[in-house]
Amino acid sequence: MSQNHFLPLFLYLIFVSLPRSLAQHGGGTVVTELWCVAKNNAEDAALQGALDWACGPGGTDCSRIQQGGPCYDPSDVQKTASYAFNDYYLKHGMTDDACSFSNNAALTSLDPSYGNCKFPSSKTVNNASISQSTGTLGMGPDTADLSASHRSAQSWLRQPLIVAPFFLSIVRILS
Repeated sequence: MSQNHFLPLFLYLIFVSLPRSLAQHGGGTVVTELWCVAKNNAEDAALQGALDWACGPGGTDCSRIQQGGPCYDPSDVQKTASYAFNDYYLKHGMTDDACSFSNNAALTSLDPSYGNCKFPSSKTVNNASISQSTGTLGMGPDTADLSASHRSAQSWLRQPLIVAPFFLSIVRILS
């Protein structure tokens, strides 16, 4: 086959395989697992108040942090609040406001699970294993600035940048 035929064939293969590659990798979205947890420097009284709100008017499922549950630990309000905050965050749209609790909570990529207490993550929700519920007004999440916490990065824009130098090298070799 002559060199003149390689370039169109190569271009065809690139443009045919690129959409398939994107589709196989979740449409080009890289998902980072995130959890909403109580801040280390939050006062216990503030955490307890936010926890009471989350398990009451906030509509959080607090059964796992109650006596007999795998996440029950009455001696550690930070762990207990973290579980409730995370549940609220996951069920209320995974927005920055859903992980504030009067600035007593923050997003982390470090799994806070311990022992038999497993915290579901934002990735779990993206796989549709947790249902959405409606929000309520009250002491709950409000104004934390967590804009640096991104749940996903669009990698489909980066793929052409990876392919382009390879493509240009092939064109130079063939010409």
